[in-house]
Amino acid sequence: MDKFRMMFQFLQSNQESFMNGICGIMALASAQLYASFEFNCPCMPEYNYTYGIGVLVIPAFWFFLLGFVLNNNVSMLVEEWRRPTGQRGKDPTILRYMFISISQRSLIAPAVWISVTLMDGESFVCAYSVDLDVYQFGNATEHGLSEEELMRMLAKIPCKLIFDGQHIISREAATRYIQCVSQAFGWLFLLLITVIAFLIRAIRPCFTQAAFLKTKYWSHYVDIERKMFDETCTEHAKGFAKVCIQQYFESISGEMRSFHGHLRGDDSDDDDDDDEKHNNDEDKLLGIWAQDDMDKVLWNWHTCKPPLSLRKDGVSDDAKGDANTQEIGLLNQKGFGSGYNNKKEWAVYYSKV
Repeated sequence: MDKFRMMFQFLQSNQESFMNGICGIMALASAQLYASFEFNCPCMPEYNYTYGIGVLVIPAFWFFLLGFVLNNNVSMLVEEWRRPTGQRGKDPTILRYMFISISQRSLIAPAVWISVTLMDGESFVCAYSVDLDVYQFGNATEHGLSEEELMRMLAKIPCKLIFDGQHIISREAATRYIQCVSQAFGWLFLLLITVIAFLIRAIRPCFTQAAFLKTKYWSHYVDIERKMFDETCTEHAKGFAKVCIQQYFESISGEMRSFHGHLRGDDSDDDDDDDEKHNNDEDKLLGIWAQDDMDKVLWNWHTCKPPLSLRKDGVSDDAKGDANTQEIGLLNQKGFGSGYNNKKEWAVYYSKV
């Protein structure tokens, strides 16, 4: 049990690595699912195209949604988007960064499914067998079939056991042609997503990294703040329950002691230890002793989060402003001038790189 607890704590502390592992597992699962998937084309001109393209698109869309479901940051993104502004504004760039990060991980498994499906080519054969040119693969002048009968015969090309038009069109040649086109689209798809990924990696450093670093920092802050708030609420709930139970048993024991007239011996040392532990448990309550007060705290946290402006205890805003003014004046005397802020920002930027 301790090993599972340690593993769970490790996954929580390394959430990014955990999500990358989940994406890799989903990609392998999509390839394995296609390998075990039994492709059965209906071999009817009314349904071939729908079935073939559906096999290509619908599972990919399902894997994309599954990536959102398995990502823990989705609920955090929605909460940050829907929360009231209060004393803390909402930065659209942070929400956009979080959404793009989630979407990138969710697109891995669909990309693998589409690539494997195109490389195999069976869905393309089922979807586009009706559109084949009979003049290119068979005898188009002496088949003696109407347009509707010809369409039904072409629709049976994916089904080897029921195909009965070998004297009109070569099924092997038609199947190889469509599979070749499907594999060409598969390689083009892989090349496209690789080029897009390369351009994203290569072009992003060409622009300023200050906005990217700021967005990444505050997106991590939102995640860490949520986790620490949940941990604090859990610790408070434990302390609240412990003190409530202790007070209940103390009241019951007091009533029983007074009813039976039972007097204990000299246990002042034990009482001192119990009082010290009781005080430590009460300190964890952070001054919140009632259910209504806790409900109000939780409601205020949701509707009006505190501003992201920290200060030391005992230091007023005026004193902090005077200190900043003195610091800026000292820097101006040393010759930094008005461009100090920009130089400082670039220094931080290069230190990050």
